Amino acid sequence: MSVLVERDGPVTTVTLDRPERRNAVDGPTAAELADAFRAFEADDEAAVAVLHGAGGTFCAGADLTAIATEDRNRTEPDGDGPMGPTRLRLSKPVIAAVAGHAVAGGLELALWCDLRVADETAVFGVFCRRWGVPLIDGGTVRLPRLIGTSRAMDLVLTGRAVEAAEALAMGLANRVVPAGEALAAAQALARDLAAFPQVCLRSDRASVLDQEGLDEPAALAAEFAHGAAALAAETVAGAARFAAGEGRHGRF
Repeated sequence: MSVLVERDGPVTTVTLDRPERRNAVDGPTAAELADAFRAFEADDEAAVAVLHGAGGTFCAGADLTAIATEDRNRTEPDGDGPMGPTRLRLSKPVIAAVAGHAVAGGLELALWCDLRVADETAVFGVFCRRWGVPLIDGGTVRLPRLIGTSRAMDLVLTGRAVEAAEALAMGLANRVVPAGEALAAAQALARDLAAFPQVCLRSDRASVLDQEGLDEPAALAAEFAHGAAALAAETVAGAARFAAGEGRHGRF
């Protein structure tokens, strides 16, 4: 097995475990990753997932040594993506815990996640630029949506390395923590997210994802439709807790 899964209460941790390949993903590993996240989605007790790589590297991309073998990554236009879960639309958030390199297809995996917690060793980049390997797993779509077209075009065309501090400044990383602490920080953040009312959190998340490409009236209508379930399921109880004195002065 190249993918390890552990659940601690509401937090599921998915670990790429190919340190001898710097956690590069071949076809079988991609299938394991996709299956792990389908299982996370189906688990009613799991609220937030964390994706990270063993041995101090997040993911070096697709395993190019497998490209001419039966273990090559799948490149069909439907079904799972070349890196595995990157075409899945989950209803629950995923946090990337990035140490070391998250490059090429590894960058695309990190972009698929909702949030990226990077430690000071993190390096992001389109390193596949050197080998004639295209971004076909969301990189040219998700990167400009996260950081803007100008910055994304810089990274896509040059293939240059982006270290943690710059990644934070451009919005590619959401948090930067000391070296060696990415996984623990991502899991702590996951527990914080899991503690919120989940219908509301997931409906707001879905609205953020859906608004891309919609004009403002359509986006506002979609937001209201998503929020209706939370209004029915959680808002009255939440307002009652507030009225009883919980959460005053910004306390969570």
